[in-house]
Amino acid sequence: MTRENIEPIQMQGPVCPIPHRHTDTIVIGHGSGGQMTHDLVQNIFKSRIGNAVLAEGNDAARLTLKGQTEQIAVSTDSHVVSPLFFPGGDIGRLAVCGTVNDVAMLGATPVFLTAGFILEEGFPMDSLIMIIDSMAEACQEANVQIVAGDTKVVEKGKADGVFINTAGFGLIPQGRTIGGQFAQPGDAVLISGSLGDHGIAVLQARGDLGFESDIQSDITPLNHMIGELLEKIPEVHVLRDPTRGGLATTLKEIACQSQVSIRLQEESIPIKPDVRIACEMLGFDPLYLANEGKVIVILPAEKAEAALETLRTSPYGTMATRIGAVFSEDPEQVLLQTPFGTTRILDMLSGEILPRIC
Repeated sequence: MTRENIEPIQMQGPVCPIPHRHTDTIVIGHGSGGQMTHDLVQNIFKSRIGNAVLAEGNDAARLTLKGQTEQIAVSTDSHVVSPLFFPGGDIGRLAVCGTVNDVAMLGATPVFLTAGFILEEGFPMDSLIMIIDSMAEACQEANVQIVAGDTKVVEKGKADGVFINTAGFGLIPQGRTIGGQFAQPGDAVLISGSLGDHGIAVLQARGDLGFESDIQSDITPLNHMIGELLEKIPEVHVLRDPTRGGLATTLKEIACQSQVSIRLQEESIPIKPDVRIACEMLGFDPLYLANEGKVIVILPAEKAEAALETLRTSPYGTMATRIGAVFSEDPEQVLLQTPFGTTRILDMLSGEILPRIC
């Protein structure tokens, strides 16, 4: 594939203006997935290497090869989670599932991955084998193959065990157009399951909870569940996995991309009791915690119940719930209706709640 073989894609709709917040050095909040990440991307990366494909603002790029009608989805991700092993997963499973899911969010069928490893001198070979075995199992579950890779080793103390970069490639069926810029007033907003499981599971593995729980990370390849959903209900407008920055930040991104407002009902948002207790003890808001096995679905309201029925047939969608709706008024706003009758404005995560979460 060469640059000349790729058709340019026109930007679809405006995005939120990003204020410039100058810092002289990179700080941990630049990796949050929230406002500081957006500042960095907009003011440093996009201002210098931006193009119409990047301007769409989705987790994967939609490309059309010249002379072809079928589109491809391409995504890349780097994984620096600490610790490397935690309840429900590890960095290997995270690397595969995270990239598979980013590709699937354009309605694509993931097919191939690449994997690059940065290993620290002295890293235990047994731990590396466990990570690679976990990646192999996740690939089998997602029905994808790792077809290219790279390995580098740095001196002891120059990394943190292992970092993994993955890229994913998938096929988008002809006529399928899904992205964060396509939410429409009147649409329903669904979530496939409970929030905050991954963030709290990693905290637990760090010993930061102060109590024991059964919370497991939700790391999951979502492509099969999404494929079945789109086969039965092709009218889906938006798919997005609320990873770094959580549900609130992700919906804010979508509201900006589509120039709409999104209104949520707090009582409808599924959060497991242990996650809620942990958040109350630690002062976290579960709406901003990372997830690695959930998908936001935005589609015409008349299709919402059928979509929920389909999602609930998957073991990864048993807690699927309708949590809100899309409106034309107050564009770029995400509003949360509380049980007390008040309305709370949800904005992007401003800094970093939990560093090294994915």
